[in-house]
Amino acid sequence: MRVEPVALPLAEPLDTARGTMTERRGFLVTVERDGATGVGEATPLPGWTESHDDCRAALERAGDAGSDADALAACEGAPAARHAVSLAFADAAARACGVPLYRYLAGGGSGDVAEETTTSAPDERVERLPVNATVGDADPATTADRVREAVSAGFEAVKLKVGARSLDADAARVAAAREAAPDVALRVDANGAWTPDDARRALDAFDASADVAYAEQPLAAPSLDAHAALRGRAPIALDESVAAVGLDAVLSADAADVVVLKPMALGGVDRTVAAGRRARRAGVEPVVTTTFDGVYARTAAVHAAAALAPLPACGLATGDALARDHAPDPAPVRDGRIVVPQGKGNGVAGPHDE
Repeated sequence: MRVEPVALPLAEPLDTARGTMTERRGFLVTVERDGATGVGEATPLPGWTESHDDCRAALERAGDAGSDADALAACEGAPAARHAVSLAFADAAARACGVPLYRYLAGGGSGDVAEETTTSAPDERVERLPVNATVGDADPATTADRVREAVSAGFEAVKLKVGARSLDADAARVAAAREAAPDVALRVDANGAWTPDDARRALDAFDASADVAYAEQPLAAPSLDAHAALRGRAPIALDESVAAVGLDAVLSADAADVVVLKPMALGGVDRTVAAGRRARRAGVEPVVTTTFDGVYARTAAVHAAAALAPLPACGLATGDALARDHAPDPAPVRDGRIVVPQGKGNGVAGPHDE
């Protein structure tokens, strides 16, 4: 196992709760299995995953392990590290089998997926997936313009960031977005910014003017009972809650209509597919998104979504957040849909193709 530190500059600085981020730092993991090379990516994001130092330590333990199972066990508690190791193994195995990664995952060929009931045939071809456009946080007029641009580009779902402004200001922005695009699936993401009372007032106002497709993480992550109480005002999607308390707790609390699954935070695309299947059995729809990852992890997330297809629009159109990437992007977005690579393994051109 070879571990290489990497850093990718962002196209624009990103403000987070932990400060301004200007690059995505992490590691590439390369393995050789059965005559094939697999590459995995770890881009830790504190608050979602372990720290950069803890990720490196976990990868060092994995590199010293005597077997693949021991290498994965060495990464427990470090989801970004496990993501990289499990992806490298799965990429190599899918390449050795001569199939795209999503077909390997759909067939139960990797990690925790093997424990789940297969929901799609491993030879089923998935060529494109719907993705949402993120139009961010802006004044009503700018928001409306961005929504119109997204719809003109073929997107059928858009996501607005809410919660940083007053409820009246957010209601005006959401109403402007709906007026700009009467038929688009309109999602709002509060990133846990609201109190239960704020959320009730906001969702009632949005329902009256915009009929939102779902409200993502309206309350703080641990507030499962309060999220459950909001269901019925609008469909509720939980994101940070899944990382903070786990999918099983979210499902047990009946707290969500939709769960947002981030492979880097869950510990791998194999666990993402397994989690999506568990959610579906509980009557909850999965959506797959990224954490502003490089091309290896981002493309792997596309394969995880393809293994779960059909899905609502996913948050996979994030490649333009980077100023530079590890390799050319094999999964471009066209007409509001992302292309699913059909070559062997993950489909990213790299050292295995030299």
